[in-house]
Amino acid sequence: MSPIDDVPRNFRSTVDGESGSNPPGSPFPLGATVLPTGTQFAVHAPEADGVEVCLIDAQGGERRIELTTRTFGVRHAFVPGVRAGDRYGFRAHGTWDPHSGRRFNGAKLLLDPSARQVTGRFGDPSALLAYEDDPFGAPSSRDSLGHLPLGVVRAPLAHSDRPARPGVPWDRTVLYELHVGSFTARNPGVPQHLRGTYLGLAQPAVLEHLARIGVTSVELLPVQTTFTEPGVRARGMRNHWGYSTGAYFAPDPRFAAVPGDEVTEFRTMVDALHEVGIEVILDVVYNHTCESSVDGPSISWRGLDAPGYYLLDGRGSDVDLTGCGNTLDSASPAVVRMVCDSLRYWVDELGVDGFRFDLASTLGRPGGWRFDPRAPLLTAISVDPVLSRVKLIAEPWDATGAGYQVGNFGVTFSEWNDRYRDTIRRFWAGHHGVRELASRLAGSEDLFAGGGRLPWASINFVTAHDGFTARDLVSYERKHNEANGEQNRDGTDNNSSVNHGTEGPTEDSSMLEARGRHVRALLATLTLSTGTPMLLAGDEMGHTQAGNNNAYCVPQDAPAADSWAIDWEGADQNMIRFVGRLLRVRASAPTLRQQEFFTGRATPTGRPDLVWFDSAGTEFDTDRWNDDSVRTIQAWVDGSDVRSYASDGGQVDDASSLLILHSGGPAEITLACPSWSSSQFVPVLDSANVDGVPSNTVALEAGSTVSVTGSTVLVFRSAGR
Repeated sequence: MSPIDDVPRNFRSTVDGESGSNPPGSPFPLGATVLPTGTQFAVHAPEADGVEVCLIDAQGGERRIELTTRTFGVRHAFVPGVRAGDRYGFRAHGTWDPHSGRRFNGAKLLLDPSARQVTGRFGDPSALLAYEDDPFGAPSSRDSLGHLPLGVVRAPLAHSDRPARPGVPWDRTVLYELHVGSFTARNPGVPQHLRGTYLGLAQPAVLEHLARIGVTSVELLPVQTTFTEPGVRARGMRNHWGYSTGAYFAPDPRFAAVPGDEVTEFRTMVDALHEVGIEVILDVVYNHTCESSVDGPSISWRGLDAPGYYLLDGRGSDVDLTGCGNTLDSASPAVVRMVCDSLRYWVDELGVDGFRFDLASTLGRPGGWRFDPRAPLLTAISVDPVLSRVKLIAEPWDATGAGYQVGNFGVTFSEWNDRYRDTIRRFWAGHHGVRELASRLAGSEDLFAGGGRLPWASINFVTAHDGFTARDLVSYERKHNEANGEQNRDGTDNNSSVNHGTEGPTEDSSMLEARGRHVRALLATLTLSTGTPMLLAGDEMGHTQAGNNNAYCVPQDAPAADSWAIDWEGADQNMIRFVGRLLRVRASAPTLRQQEFFTGRATPTGRPDLVWFDSAGTEFDTDRWNDDSVRTIQAWVDGSDVRSYASDGGQVDDASSLLILHSGGPAEITLACPSWSSSQFVPVLDSANVDGVPSNTVALEAGSTVSVTGSTVLVFRSAGR
């Protein structure tokens, strides 16, 4: 059969009843492509009997034009006179056979999966249901026009005069996870009309803060257009985080200072960050869509090709590996093409520098079966000439046990390391000893060394959007998620958190001191461990969510300032200075951010590259490693053979570093004194102090004893090698 054929004539129509066909145009690119005399439309719908593009005027009137040509399963046509700014959707006609997954219903207007811009709001949610009463019963005859956001035809974007990408090497990368709205919504240094927007993030006051603390790369929570899930809407809430994608190519209009200008404003934000050397990483959600399960709405993909986009079982129901009702089929050519086209668009056209893939294990489970790092979608991303050159970060799990795949992704991906998070939290909460802690501090070689990966493949974090903030981690022993409207059932109960004597806020100075000391120890460990650190925005300011560890939703009409916004005016200035010092120490000490794993190899000085000591300054033996009562560990990192490299390719020279972690009460610690060392140690960091500056910076001889008053991270630099 030829890849090109005609659709049945009975589906060809125009608003005035005239018939005829338009020039076929091309099946690629998908979406709406503006040409000199009109616009080409193309949409994937291989099993539809007919597809119409529906042009919607300012009064809501609809003009339907049939896409009369089908090539490789894509319906396409050129429509003269259609210009940038015109609004449109699709209607797909065909078989209604829910048990096979085919849910064509011409009464439902559908959003273009490739729309570059989206406008409008949802109306009656029942109008979006393709079925009458039962998802496997009769189709609905109710028209959804007027109840669904529409695509907007976009003109090509200009590419001139944009700043160069920062191109930050992985070993120098410091990630900073933030929510575009919450981050600036209460920042007095940002003009009122720009707070909570893309342009707000581009303001000097914000850029100066990021530069002050030493961030190299912002990781934005989802900014692809989000539609709140039906169940959340029914509770009078809206999706705040954005993990419910409705359009994979369109910047979310909720962050636009001027509605309709979101594409331009997003690019302006990227350019402003690039100007000061900061990369932009996007959190993207290619594991599921906003359409929920089969009893959910038909907004886009389900009405065009449900069997081609989604994992379905033998009865036509969605297979749910994500906990969100549906799962995109990562083995489907339609999904592989959509995801790669989307990613390239954000890189080439909008300028982003990388991606963090939400629930990324689903992208490597073809057909929903076992994980394979060489699965079609992961392979396509890894070998793409554009995508393989940007930062790729996997969240290496999904909602199932089989999806937990930390350490198992391919060499081009870094991964969120929850083993790091849990180990560091437990150590500073006093729950275990130092055996696994050493592995996490040294880059998690046990997880990431296979297949030629390097230490920066471990994305180290102790807090993230999903969970407690750092302040709440030391202020609450249990979650307090009542505001979400789910009777506190949502969110994890496994937090390794402590409250230091009182649940929640307190004015007790001793408790506040203990909490601050705990946070500083957590953040110092994070930033000084081998691997790639990721900070949660606001942790350096003392941000709290009042014990909510799943702040994914807010009341429907809540302004940005009341949507988990960071309190800049009440920020902990000491903590800001402390984090800035931490990241300066990291930046100035290549020994702490090496690009190869430690092997115990002999260095040019004849000493090993890494040696571990206990509180007495004695090398760990098997008994000490297995003693969970041990609360102190010292790491000596030799500086004579640092496996870090300058921009010209030359190997970096550095002093040796001594890192000490002590979790517990007052103690005497003997500085590591190996027989082959005659070095002096210069104090450069003491997390017991609010600004991290050591009380005494006089160099100490190896074997000296230092006194600590409680949980502390100390960093010394060798006066020699």
